[in-house]
Order: sequence, then C-alpha cells, then structure tokens
Amino acid sequence: MRGSSSFFSQFSSSALRTKPLGKSSDVIRSNSGEGLVRRLGPFDLTLLGIGASIGAGIFVVTGTVARDAGPGVTISFLLAGASCVLNALCYAELASRFPAVVGGAYLYTYTAFNELTAFLVFTQMMLDYHIGAASIARSLASYVINIFELIPSIKDNIPNWVGHGSDDILGVFSINLLAPVLLVILTIILCRGVGESTLVNTIMTITKVIIVLVVIIVGAFEVDDSNWSPFAPYGFKSILTGATVAFFAYVGFDAIANSAEESKRPQRDLPIGIIGSLLVCVVLYSGVCLVITGMVPYNILGEDAPLAEAFTSKGLNFVSVLISIGAIAGLTTTLLVGLYVQSRLYLGLGRDGLLPAIFAKVHPTRHTPIHSQIWVGIVAFVLAGLLNVTVLSHILSVGSLAGYSVVAACVMTLRWDDSQVSKRMEGITCITVIACCGFVAGILYRYSVSTLADIFLILPVAIAIFAAAGLQFRQVYRDPPGFSCPWVPIVPAVCIFFNIFLFAQLHYEAWVRFVVLSIVAVFVYAFYGQYNANPASDTIYYHRAPEVEA
Repeated sequence: MRGSSSFFSQFSSSALRTKPLGKSSDVIRSNSGEGLVRRLGPFDLTLLGIGASIGAGIFVVTGTVARDAGPGVTISFLLAGASCVLNALCYAELASRFPAVVGGAYLYTYTAFNELTAFLVFTQMMLDYHIGAASIARSLASYVINIFELIPSIKDNIPNWVGHGSDDILGVFSINLLAPVLLVILTIILCRGVGESTLVNTIMTITKVIIVLVVIIVGAFEVDDSNWSPFAPYGFKSILTGATVAFFAYVGFDAIANSAEESKRPQRDLPIGIIGSLLVCVVLYSGVCLVITGMVPYNILGEDAPLAEAFTSKGLNFVSVLISIGAIAGLTTTLLVGLYVQSRLYLGLGRDGLLPAIFAKVHPTRHTPIHSQIWVGIVAFVLAGLLNVTVLSHILSVGSLAGYSVVAACVMTLRWDDSQVSKRMEGITCITVIACCGFVAGILYRYSVSTLADIFLILPVAIAIFAAAGLQFRQVYRDPPGFSCPWVPIVPAVCIFFNIFLFAQLHYEAWVRFVVLSIVAVFVYAFYGQYNANPASDTIYYHRAPEVEA
C-alpha cells in the first residue's frame, strides 16, 4: 500500500514539473559540443512554411469545398485563413520568446504548464505527423506514376501495388512499393544536412508557387462572372462548414517554430516566417478559389482533380500537365518539411529525457539529428508501404487542433504575474470553460437540424464571452520580450474556442483516438518518462535570445 502511495506521490510531483527558462544567452551548450547550425534566414523560413502548407490540397481541396459552398468557397478560405492567422500570431510570440531551441508546442507547454501536459501534446501532434507523412507519401507516389503513365508504352502496364496502392487486404493493409522508396530518398536528403534539404525545399516551393500563379493568371482570362451568381447558393452555414474543411489546408506554419535552433536571428526571423508564409498561402488559395468557380459552374466540378479538369474543359491541356507537376512539387515539399519537423521534436524530447538519449544525438559534421531522422523515416516507411492510410485519415487533425489550442493558452499563462497564484488557477479555469464552450457549440452546430436548434448556440458562445471577459479584467499581463501577439487575451481565447469548435466537427473515431492515445501516453510517461526526464539538465541550457538590435 505504501509503495502504491509512493508511486502516485512521485508521479504527481514529476507530472507537475516545468521547464526552467534562462535569461541571458542565445547559446545551446552540450557536453559533446554537438549542436544544430543556424543557417536559415527569413526567406528560408517563409519558404519552409509555404512548403509545409501548400501541397496537392490547393489543386483538390479548393474544388471539393467549392462543390458544397459554391463560389462562396473564397469566403470559406478567407475565414479559415483569418483563423490560422490568429493561431500564427500566438505561435509567433512564443517562437520569438523561445527562439534558442527546438520543441515548438511541446516546449511552450513544458514551460507554461507542466511536464505531463507537454508529453501529451507531443504524442497527439506526433501521431498526426506520422500518419500525415504516410498519406502524403502515397499521394506523391500516385502522382509520380500518373506522370509515367503519360508514356503510351508504359500506360496500363504498371501494377497498382507499385504506386497507386494494391487492393485492400482485411480492410486495413494496402501494399505500395514506390512510397517507401520516395521516403528513403527524402530521409537521406534530410540526414545530409539542413543546407541540402533547404535547397530542395526552396527549388520545389518556388516551382509550385510559380505554377499556381500561372494557373491563376491563365484561368483569369477564362472566367465567366455569371458562374459566381448566386455567390452563396446554400447559405452562410455552408460557407462556415467549408471553412472548417479549408482550415486544414493551411496547417503547416507551425513547422517554422520547430526550426528555431537553425534560424540565424530567431527572435526577428521566426515571426516573419510564420506570419509571412501564412499570408502568402491565403492569397494563393483565394486566387485559386475565384478562378476555379469562375471558369466552371461549381456544381459540375470534378471530385478527384477539379482544377485540372476545369482547364481541360477549356482546352488548356498544357495547364493540366503543369498542375500535375505542381502537385508533385507541393507534395514533395510538404513531405520533406513534415519529416524535418518530426525529427526536431524527437530531438527535443531526447534532450529532456522523456525519450531515450539516442534521439538527442546530433551528427558532429552534418549537424542533423540523424538518429531521430532515421527513426521518423522508418515509421513513415512502414505506414506508407503497408497500411491503407485512407482509413487512418479519419483520426487525423486531432493533434494539430489540440496543439494549437494549448499554444494559445500558453501565450496567456506565460504573460501572467507569477506572484498571483490564486488568479492563475482562476485564469486556467476560464481557459477550460472557453474550450468546453467551443466543443459544445461545435456539437450543437454539427447536429442541429433546424434554425430553432441553432438558437441554442447562443448559450455556449455567451458563456465563452464571459470567461474571456474574466481573462481580460481579472488577470495582470506583462509585456513579453520580442514579438508580441496583439489583443491578448482576446486573440488567444478566440483561437481556443474556434479550434475546439473544429475539433467537434471531426469524425467520432478521431475523438476515440484522442482519448486512447492520451491514456497510452500517460502510461508511457508513468513507467518511463517520469524517471528519466530532467527539465533542468546540466548538459542543455534553454535561454531566451537577446533583444533584436535596432
């Protein structure tokens, strides 16, 4: 009995530990002298964010949402973009405040809340990254095969299991040979160093942005403005529903926060990269939406390749080929950045002891976390080569939404006056109330069948507003060093509410995954993490960067 009591006592004290934050230097030191190299400037970081966000989705998701929202799909993407800008402002403040090391949302949570919550955030976001990487690899393989099939002698002679994926086996397994091969190539590029991977990302990202601009410019001359009327054929609710889908097309800007340790001037460059990349994506998505709905009536857009089909219908076959090339470039950069981010997160947890120390090793000459990178490649290799990722996609996006919500909460808690403990608990209660109200509002919105039912949405929204008012008038906020998110706590509160509102729109399997993975993560932490974690390690120092020179 005493042993059980001792275990839970140690678990509680370990789980509530936080990461200390230094105040002076911008240097990471280790016993081995190994570390990542600061090579990325604002242009590199902006391209990193664009590369992570814009994949084949710009050629597919825009048309898919347009079928449901009509020409109002442009408003859907603008609303989703506005929501992501608010989340990006929160990320930008914390990236500026914690610019010295990798870790992103995990590191912010470790410092603002506690060790267990940080580990939970890591596990939820990492599963999203792993499944997403596998799904993107299979899509990339399919596009590559489509290019080869343009050659008459090869067409219809390539087995499905090579690139498109074999027929389902037991409803879960599906063999794909090319996807793992592509993952091996990208993993080798990432292991060689950030310079090589940045070069590939830069070339691919610039290529796809140019192709998207060509698509917008050429398509603009084929627009028939009568196709934009009615602009919202199914009402505003369909536009809002479209925004919940479009939101995920922007996910990826958080990748920049995980490149903090490789940024030349992180306190200045990270906010520029995060916000700049997102604004570019908003412009590109909006332009594509206007073109595609102006070229072809929204109700006859194709399902699988709506943008390519729209140009083909106008006799512009060369643009359709460009779109396929752009999709390959887009998927390649998205996959490359995704693998890069995952390895940096493993690096952060390896340093802190929450994962085995092998993940913390950095190659002495390549300056890359080579063991973490190989592990990430192996996981993606297995998932992409053997599993039907379409089934797994039902449980995607939970980690991203949860992580974004926690980051928004970190912005507020890290600004509070540490001396007022009772008000801190009151503030955390208000944040929890806002999150709960977002989920309830999302459920009511999702399952409402009449206008009368929508009236009940007013109640959770009103409660959330009162909780936000409590955060505004009951807490004392200090100005942070570096970039400052505007209108705190209102902006973070809106982020939390809308993120959890979207959480409620996900498939129920995603909710089950969230609960089950959280339970598994708690067990892993209880029997490994709490005994090995060392938030105040003597070998790694986490410091704020010095103030940016004027």
